[in-house]
Amino acid sequence: MLNLCWRRLMMRKREVPLFHCDLYDTEVGHKIAQALLPGLATACVDNTTGDIFRNPASVAVESRKEMIDYLTQRSETFVAKSVILEDGPDAEGSDHPYDIISDFVDDFASLKRNLFSQVSGWLLSEMREDKIDDFVQEMEMNGFWSIDRREAIVQILLENVDFKNSFHCNIKFKSAEELAEHNHQCSFRSMTCTNEGCNARFCASHLENHDSACPFKFIPCEQKCSDSIMRCEMDRHCITVCPMKLANCPFYAVGCQSAIPQCKIEEHRSDNLHSHLLCILRGIYKEASDKDLKQRAEQLEKVSSCSRLAEARNVRSLTSIIQDLDKKLGPLEVSAKD
Repeated sequence: MLNLCWRRLMMRKREVPLFHCDLYDTEVGHKIAQALLPGLATACVDNTTGDIFRNPASVAVESRKEMIDYLTQRSETFVAKSVILEDGPDAEGSDHPYDIISDFVDDFASLKRNLFSQVSGWLLSEMREDKIDDFVQEMEMNGFWSIDRREAIVQILLENVDFKNSFHCNIKFKSAEELAEHNHQCSFRSMTCTNEGCNARFCASHLENHDSACPFKFIPCEQKCSDSIMRCEMDRHCITVCPMKLANCPFYAVGCQSAIPQCKIEEHRSDNLHSHLLCILRGIYKEASDKDLKQRAEQLEKVSSCSRLAEARNVRSLTSIIQDLDKKLGPLEVSAKD
């Protein structure tokens, strides 16, 4: 009987998955890791304000250790406390790891404030913000806490607080082979944008979102010209060199209200020659009726080749041609308006 129980126990142990996928949303992880350094700087500055014997750099190593321990402990108990307080005041709080861990960081920094920083109005001063920013830059320049080391810590914190498994993979496997096969398909596997000039890294599940917004992706011109333009250059292209950029008709000043693509201005002038003639004739013969003006336009088109009239590129040149032709046709006989 004991042997049978032992065999069953051993079989269950063999069934327990031993290989855990440790992939997570690296984009969110990187964002959280970036928030750790300002949080540490805040704790160090507030802890040494007014202290003539210590400065932020002198407490940075110890504060970093305390911060890591604090964040780890808070993250490990976060899920249990969330269950207990399910109906409590925090029930509607954010469940995003960045918001959760940022709150932990703020709480840690608050705990490190010394008496002077709490009672002197220091927390609201611009000098405090400047000192924090300066110390962040100092730590970055000295490589005090590299982004890689911060991201390694963040991975643990994120897995602890992400109880919905929305930002990390929690699948387990029985063999290394199964895990390796899964890693090639996991939605949290890290990817790098393939668009030239873009160095963005994101998990596979965000590929579509990134691709739809990547500033370095070449996309068809929004104004339907034949060019493909980088998304970040689209606005400049559309308002400067795009052949489909809308422009006012050259005869806008005399009444043609059409807005046409630049590349089709010649076509527009040719197709609308008659209406452009009428626009200019209305300015020359202000007392003439529309009927008289239409007859005059037809006369002008008969006595001159259409090509000559069509060559007129603007109001000035077409007006000059009309005036020359008027000399051949003689004065316009204006009938009384109705």
